[in-house]
Amino acid sequence: MIYAKRNTRIAFAIALASSFTAGCRVASSPQPASAFPNNQSIAIKSLSQAPHKLIDTLAAESSQSSAEKNHVTTASYSPTVIAIAPEFDMPSRVDEAKSPSTSSDSSDSSDSTAFNDQLQSIDLTTALLLTTGQNPKIQFARARIEESAAQLQRANSLKLPSIRAGVNYNKHLGSIQDVVGDVIETNRSSYYQGFGGNAVGASSPAVPGLVSQFHVADAIFQPRIAQRTNCARRSESQATINDSLLATSLAYIDLLRAQQELSVAKDILDQARALERATDEFMRVGSGLASDHDRARTELALRENEILRAEEYTLVSSAKLAQQIRWDSSQQLIPSESQLVPIALVDHELPRQELVSIALQNRPELSEAKHLVGAAVERLKRERNAPLVPSVILGASYGGMGGGRESKPNNYGDRFDFDAGAYWEVRQLGVGERAIRREAQSRISQARALEMQQMDRIAREVVEAYVQSELRFRQIAISERAIQAANDSLERNLDRIKNGQGLPIEVLQAIQALATARREYVRTVAEYNNAQFSLHRSLGWPVESVP
Repeated sequence: MIYAKRNTRIAFAIALASSFTAGCRVASSPQPASAFPNNQSIAIKSLSQAPHKLIDTLAAESSQSSAEKNHVTTASYSPTVIAIAPEFDMPSRVDEAKSPSTSSDSSDSSDSTAFNDQLQSIDLTTALLLTTGQNPKIQFARARIEESAAQLQRANSLKLPSIRAGVNYNKHLGSIQDVVGDVIETNRSSYYQGFGGNAVGASSPAVPGLVSQFHVADAIFQPRIAQRTNCARRSESQATINDSLLATSLAYIDLLRAQQELSVAKDILDQARALERATDEFMRVGSGLASDHDRARTELALRENEILRAEEYTLVSSAKLAQQIRWDSSQQLIPSESQLVPIALVDHELPRQELVSIALQNRPELSEAKHLVGAAVERLKRERNAPLVPSVILGASYGGMGGGRESKPNNYGDRFDFDAGAYWEVRQLGVGERAIRREAQSRISQARALEMQQMDRIAREVVEAYVQSELRFRQIAISERAIQAANDSLERNLDRIKNGQGLPIEVLQAIQALATARREYVRTVAEYNNAQFSLHRSLGWPVESVP
């Protein structure tokens, strides 16, 4: 499968669409990994939940990508695998000297591994969708959105009254002071039930039935602070999604690279085996040296070790990708693509300044920092206005009350009480007010410093990924030329041997050069793709902004 620029951007748009939230409601997550049957293709999530604008964008991208499919060019290169077979002119005794070579059979077991009993094919789009739905970091960020949304709801309901209902009984026996000031002896009791509680004597119930108590400054500024905080949490969640998408993309490319390196290692191993057999046959008939056969055996052993290292790399890469998408780590993931080819997400012709500008507009980290600055400003406004506006207490109670002498409450009847009060407060004789304002002003300075730090970091990430992408793209063409040169060298050496002008051992260096060139090509393409993904992430995963 060869990626085109538009197709890959569509894959990221699908994943981002599945992570969008409406208000503070989090979109439903895809089915857990256990819901997918083993060794079957994974269903792709529908786009029906994506925003309308993004759906239109995806439809346009899809129609254009199909029209431009034949015009997509990639820097892929599939080098011809040239097997080294003993098809040379041998001496007449070659048939008598031929015998099975046991040294080449020692690596048969390396072609299979006990870990490959369960394989699951996966593509990049599916991995991204599973990341947005199941990654714990994203789930944690979404939970923080819900928390801030609850705080916003609580701030908006600050002026609403609370309802209380209760019952109380009071009994007094002995001395008590009356309203005139005289101390008298009495024996009395009272009973109350209804909205409110602790109603004793002539005073209003100590616990009003309907009560609203708040500072006017809190009623004005706390909803603004909570709104800013909620917006910051939503931006933080989007940044977490972006980071997780990048980590999944890099893990997928790493897995694809591991598979390609394993394929290269197997091809080179086949050539090393053929070389070992040829040198063995030449040695048996006296046309070659034993030392040549020893060098071929050494090369074969080294290539067998490369197979094991490549298999290790593949299994480790599979486990890392499984962690990102919360898949069963005991089940090996294999990429559905058969080739590792360059993926172009961002045009190299765009100026760096333009890319930095796009990043500063799109990155959710900057949006989060701006909202945090706004929240700090609202807190300072709250503290400045706190001494100027009052705290309000409103209470109303209604219930039935009865009372009388001794322990026999009577005269039971309805009772209604209403109380309203307001008071102003200057904390710690003004010293506390000044300290709290200084603290709030310091938080604004901290938030603005963090905002500037984020801007500098984003600009550095864009430039760094841009430089890596541009220079690594140039390395791809050089790696292609290296593969072609190594192939030409191998073919010429084989022609010399077939024409009786050389020995099989002479192709050893050509085999090694071809192995190095092919691994270098895989490395450069993988690192170029990583740079492209990092660059697109540094721009905020724009769907429409980058041509």
